[in-house]
Amino acid sequence: MSDAKKGDLVQIHKIILEPDQRPENLPPSTKSVAYECWIKGFLLDENAKLGNEVKIETFIGREMWGTLYRVNPTYDHNFGEPQKEILSIGSEVKHQLEKQQQ
Repeated sequence: MSDAKKGDLVQIHKIILEPDQRPENLPPSTKSVAYECWIKGFLLDENAKLGNEVKIETFIGREMWGTLYRVNPTYDHNFGEPQKEILSIGSEVKHQLEKQQQ
């Protein structure tokens, strides 16, 4: 979906600092890229298309401006691959608690 109307959940993109505005004490690989953010909120403009500059209200009520990046954004994060070392913790704790109750 590329069209959004007032009240739709959207995500905007903003450049906070350009590379030349970043502190000198950063590693070169970090300093060489812009410091940017993506913010989710509700569109305040009547309508917009991807790439338009828009105004949104965030979930906590802040008004922000940025480039419309996505309409109806999803959460696509995860916790990565299961770690072998911690898979058995739950059953080990349960076993230890059962031993203490005996």
